[in-house]
Amino acid sequence: MSLFENTLKQIRNASTLMKLDEDIEIILSNPQRIVQVSLPVRMDDGKLKIFQGFRVQHNNYAGPHKGGIRYHSQVDMGEVKALAAWMTIKCSVVGIPLGGGKGGIVVNPKELSEDELERLTRKYVQMIAPVIGPKIDVPAPDVNTNGKIMAWIADEYSQIVGEECPGVVTGKPLEAGGIEGRSTATAQGGVYVLEELMNDMGLKREDTKVIVQGYGNAGGVAANLLADLGYKVVGASDSQGGLFCNYGINPQELHSCKIEKNTVKNCGLHMTEIHGMDGASCKKVSNDEILEEECDVLVLAALENQITASNASRIKAKIIIELANGPTSPEADEILKSKGITVVPDILANAGGVTVSYFEMLQNESGKKWTAVEVDEKLKEIMTIAWHEVKLNAETYKSTLREAAFITAIARLEAKIMEKGEL
Repeated sequence: MSLFENTLKQIRNASTLMKLDEDIEIILSNPQRIVQVSLPVRMDDGKLKIFQGFRVQHNNYAGPHKGGIRYHSQVDMGEVKALAAWMTIKCSVVGIPLGGGKGGIVVNPKELSEDELERLTRKYVQMIAPVIGPKIDVPAPDVNTNGKIMAWIADEYSQIVGEECPGVVTGKPLEAGGIEGRSTATAQGGVYVLEELMNDMGLKREDTKVIVQGYGNAGGVAANLLADLGYKVVGASDSQGGLFCNYGINPQELHSCKIEKNTVKNCGLHMTEIHGMDGASCKKVSNDEILEEECDVLVLAALENQITASNASRIKAKIIIELANGPTSPEADEILKSKGITVVPDILANAGGVTVSYFEMLQNESGKKWTAVEVDEKLKEIMTIAWHEVKLNAETYKSTLREAAFITAIARLEAKIMEKGEL
């Protein structure tokens, strides 16, 4: 089953539970606009190379399209359609007035020089400029894109429209109109939701062992935040492999070691030395194997389809937090449900990122800078309210949290569609 088919199944499941009007389900199952572009870029050696790019605008009934741009060699239209639909649902779950969009370029950015990457980015902006803008569609960073790339996008778009327009993207550097707290927002939002869940379940932080799959931007930040709160991080992995330490890992030391040794899997001895405990041991594991190690909370912060029908039965975690998009397949969801594992779905768990992106849009529009304290307080408020709404729907419909999150979002979207009188 493709990623987009997974998304359609999730929409269908929620629609059935809530007895949604079939016409609303049809609208939410189809993107409003699909853009595919060919990007001719002159490489440093003088040769011309063509790259393929995408932008999918799923739904804008709640507000302008919003969603990241990813640079990855395996980007395809099906993936971008799925991610755009999830963005619509995600924005609606947390109640912010934005719709869903997503973009991508088929490229391994590590194979390009910085000049080539900038030329590619600017060409992409030139091709999609007619369909983006602060009131239309606002991109953001995603896999393999960052603040610098967003600044290039904003600059190129501003040149095209003939005026300064920093609000065309979010996730910009602070000096280019970015907002405090954006780089940690995805992880922080997930941690706020986990804290609410822990309270509801009567669990103690100091007794809770955590594994983080995907020790990058979101995963690394989450590990630090959780360790600071008293959780014990016992495992971590990146794209090259992972590490499981029975006595725990110091996330800050692991981050430093990863920079030095390029991957966390080479930090085993280093981690043991840091803790200096008798009996402490660390073992190297693959990115797949780390999913099956003993823990209380498993944070999924890598890529899609990490837990599937083939490995779900071997998951030992009690709670799964999805900071990545689509890391659990619908078939795996059923298996995890039968095992009594609580899954906090991506459309709620990682919504902190788009929430703070919305704050950045408000900041760019008003010209008034938000402080880090203001950002954090408002993020916590929104994520906490969203958690309790989803929890209530899970109880009302006797559903999983994922189904309840979809129900929460779809109910809001149904109201918006009916308001516009299109049915």
